[in-house]
Amino acid sequence: MLMMSATPLDAADSETDDRELVRLVQQGDQGALEALVERHRPWIYNIALRMVYLPQDAEDATQEILIKVITKLSTFEGRSRLRTWLYRIAVNHLLNMKRTRAEEAGYTFEVYGAGLDSAPDLDLPDPATVPADVQLLVDEARIGCTTGMLLCLDREQRLVYVLGEIVGVSDVVGAELLEVSREAFRQRLSRARRDLHQFMDRKCGLVNNANPCRCARKTQTFINAGFVDPAKLIFASAHLTRVRELAPALHDDVNALDAAYAAIYRDHPFQTPPALAGAIRALLRQPGFASILDGPRDAATKGDA
Repeated sequence: MLMMSATPLDAADSETDDRELVRLVQQGDQGALEALVERHRPWIYNIALRMVYLPQDAEDATQEILIKVITKLSTFEGRSRLRTWLYRIAVNHLLNMKRTRAEEAGYTFEVYGAGLDSAPDLDLPDPATVPADVQLLVDEARIGCTTGMLLCLDREQRLVYVLGEIVGVSDVVGAELLEVSREAFRQRLSRARRDLHQFMDRKCGLVNNANPCRCARKTQTFINAGFVDPAKLIFASAHLTRVRELAPALHDDVNALDAAYAAIYRDHPFQTPPALAGAIRALLRQPGFASILDGPRDAATKGDA
């Protein structure tokens, strides 16, 4: 289950707690450092997962981001919100990391649409022949397919959509994280919405009943192709919190149609990240870990960037 300490990414009421943890960390409190990491790790992991698709790649990206955060905490001077500083590190990493395995597939909306068109419609598997509940398999196909659609956006569009539509941050926070104007953030979000939603309107039966593509009809084909493994579900679970339960409500300036499309993504599970990776735990447990916080000041963190 998701740690209940997870709070909305831009929740204002947690800033005091964040700052107190940072103060304790900068005084050498190892427990405070681990608490700070655990406080933000679920959101970083879930944002990364929607950027890179594969859980192992999301875990790797989360570890790399957290190591950067830990080693740069000494540069945080309190002139900005801790969450803005921390998630800007995450955003910069996700925008500039090397191409992921999923990105190497070279998906475009044209390629993705052709793949869906060519996937045959088949009956659902016999419940007696699969190790998971059939409805969970359909959920896995649905979540995997719609997550794959995000890969058809370029990386910046994908990140803007994840932040603005799925996580639901305001244009003020989004602009701070990407270091652009509020108008620029809104324009980029609008373009990402347009491209993704137009594709969904043409292809996806979840949003347009006239489309023949239905998750249940494609599930067996996805199993046959290896995209859904009944013995090892990646996305679906009967017991995971949904993003919509943690993210704030969509803002009033989002029209009802766009909200309906975004609701499909906000209904995706909020995944529990794997246990702390060895590299991070090793940093946290070093007896002289305070020296780790003396990382060099650089352009990414100068002035609490």
